[in-house]
Amino acid sequence: MPVIGFLSGRSPSEAAYALAAFHQGLRQGGFAEGQNVAIEYRWAEGQYDRLPALAADLVHRHVAVIATTGGTQSALAAKAATATIPIVFGTGDDPVKFGLVASLNRPGRNATGVNFLLTGIEAKRVGLLHDLVPTAALIGVLFNPNNSNFETQSRDVQEAAHSIGQQIHVLHASSEPDIHAAFKTFVQMRVQALLVGGDPFFNGRREQIVTLAAHYAIPTIYELREFAAAGGLMSYGTNLPDSYRQIGIYTARILKGEAPADLPVLQPTKFELVINLKTAKALGITIPPGVLAIADEVIE
Repeated sequence: MPVIGFLSGRSPSEAAYALAAFHQGLRQGGFAEGQNVAIEYRWAEGQYDRLPALAADLVHRHVAVIATTGGTQSALAAKAATATIPIVFGTGDDPVKFGLVASLNRPGRNATGVNFLLTGIEAKRVGLLHDLVPTAALIGVLFNPNNSNFETQSRDVQEAAHSIGQQIHVLHASSEPDIHAAFKTFVQMRVQALLVGGDPFFNGRREQIVTLAAHYAIPTIYELREFAAAGGLMSYGTNLPDSYRQIGIYTARILKGEAPADLPVLQPTKFELVINLKTAKALGITIPPGVLAIADEVIE
């Protein structure tokens, strides 16, 4: 029975819905855990510095393929640990820029996967938040400085805000206490809206972040639908479960003998705008007709 190494920067509890989608993709490819394939799970639980050791452990166990999720750091750790074991990654960053593949169409090495394009659309979120709260004098931005794409995220948001004349203030958080402290600072600064940057660590703390945004009554935009479903005001990004399903499909194809170098990196063609009307009502916000008209899903 072949063994899959599953390496993630996230935690198993909050990523259960995404993991179910990965298993769905495996089943589509003809593999079911415990029947004709085994899976070794390694979770960093938001502590990215643990990933290299976890990846090395999977290599030591001679897994047939490594599926990496929960951030580019997972893929980079696997890539650094082996040049021969096939890797199927999920990343929100540019895999060419980070050296994971030679090109999107022809990966050329032992890795391929799915580019979620999550962090590449921070600028779009700035615009949507501005449309939602056009009178906001100051918008807060929360980023994780440990994210591999932190500098690009910061640049994109700064440029987007400058282009529309929006004043922003960026704070950093890489732990739960940091998140609490950041929200208190945003309140003291009287920010009138908030953008939470795309980051697996934040994904794993979505209940905490959504609760704090509600407690302090700050209109907030997030990267994933799961935030809006948990009570967040608005999200804009890709369908993460579908991307995990694609990772499962690619993993199955490699188990059947295909080479990562021959499988082009997949990218989403559709982005979802989700608005939670119940949260908007609680915040006393009327969603502008133009924003409501382009929403892909409205949660009532």
